[in-house]
Amino acid sequence: MNSNIIYQPLTAVPFRHNLTYKEIFPDMALQPYIRCFWGSEKPYIQTEENSSPEIVVPDTCVDIIYQIDYTDNAVSGSFFGINDRSFFACMNGKSGHLMATFAIRFYAWNAYLFSDDSFRGTANGCYEVGERFGWLDKALGDKLFEKKTLAEKITYVQQLFIKKMDGLKRQEIVNHAISNMLIHRGSLEISHLARDAFVSSRHLERLFHEYVGITPKKMSNLIRYQFLWRDILFHPNFDILDAMYKFGFTDQAHLMREFKRYHSMNIRKARELALHCVENIQEKPVYF
Repeated sequence: MNSNIIYQPLTAVPFRHNLTYKEIFPDMALQPYIRCFWGSEKPYIQTEENSSPEIVVPDTCVDIIYQIDYTDNAVSGSFFGINDRSFFACMNGKSGHLMATFAIRFYAWNAYLFSDDSFRGTANGCYEVGERFGWLDKALGDKLFEKKTLAEKITYVQQLFIKKMDGLKRQEIVNHAISNMLIHRGSLEISHLARDAFVSSRHLERLFHEYVGITPKKMSNLIRYQFLWRDILFHPNFDILDAMYKFGFTDQAHLMREFKRYHSMNIRKARELALHCVENIQEKPVYF
C-alpha cells in the first residue's frame, strides 16, 4: 500500500512562493519517497531581507539542502534529520552574493533507502550531506553550478534517484507501522502497532531509531499534529471539538497544548502566518 498518497505534510507557511523558495513535486515513481524538491527557481542576489529567520515546524520529513554561492564558486550541503520541535532558521549566504538554493525533502521513514548509514541519533541534527548520502554528494559535484535553474537541477537529480531505486530493500516492519499510523492519523497506541506487526514494542522502537531517527510514539504524535494542521488550514469551518474527537485528544486543552508544543504558537496565530503568504504568491521575484 502506498500510504504517502493520502498524506502530504505541511510546513508552517505551505503557500509560500518567493525569491528563495518554490516547491515542486517529484515524478510519480519518486513520490512515495520524496515529498518535494524545493529551492530558488534561479540564482538571486542575497540580501538581509531574504535571509531573515523563518519558523520551521515538524513536518515528518528530512531535508538535504545545498547552498550554491556563484560569487565565491562554493557549494555547501547539509542533511537535516527529522525534527520533533519547531525552530527558527535562515538561509546562509553573504549579502550581495549571487546565490541559489536546492533541496530535497524526503518522507522521514523512506530516506534511509537512499542513505549510506543509519539514522540513529540524527533527530533535530544537522550533518554534512556526505556523512549519509556520500553517493549523492559525489554525483552532484559541479552539476549544481552547471544547472542554473531549479527545474534543471531536479531533472538531473531525479535521474540519479531513479537509477538508485533498483534493488531498494524496504524495512517492512517500519513500513507497516507507518502505514497504520497514517491510516489512523496517528491515533493508535504503540502497543497496538507492535502487535499488528508481530513484534515487541521494544523491537519496534529499536527499528524506528535505526531507520527513522525517533521513536514510533514521537512519529505517531507528529503525524497526528500534521493531520490536525491540515484540517486547521483547509477546513473553513474547523471546529476544535470535532478535531478533538477526530484525532483522539483527551480534551480541548490537550489539543491546543499539543499543537502549540509543535508549532510554537496558538492555532489563530499559526493560521494567520500561513495565510499571510497567500497575498504574496502572485508577486514575481527579480532574478539575476
